[in-house]
Amino acid sequence: MTLEQARIRIARPTDNLDALLPFYRDGLGFRVLYEFGGHGNFDGVMLGHPNAPYHLEFTVAHGHIAGRAPTEDNLLVFYLPQRNRFDAVYRRLRAAGFLPVPAFNAYWDDKGVTFEDPDGYRIVLQNASWDL
Repeated sequence: MTLEQARIRIARPTDNLDALLPFYRDGLGFRVLYEFGGHGNFDGVMLGHPNAPYHLEFTVAHGHIAGRAPTEDNLLVFYLPQRNRFDAVYRRLRAAGFLPVPAFNAYWDDKGVTFEDPDGYRIVLQNASWDL
């Protein structure tokens, strides 16, 4: 298997899983794929979509402080070229109580909108295709 065919898990620590769930589950529409507790010194949750080639994992390490995002430019960018899908995710985040924030890099404000999760990490909904 080469990396072109790999599935990806984006994992990061948090201090509060309960604070993140409304953002990623309710706002972005990710499903809880798996939860674990007492795995060594860790509790965690994996979120995503069952057939997507990626998912997100958030973990709490007991006795360790994860802290907030180190900068405002820590981004996950979701390319949504169809306007109706872009608008639907935007409305879903707003309905879950999350407000857009100005992007650190103004490039993302041109065709997108930025939201910040409770840990200070940001996602961008980009109303464009990803053509390389």
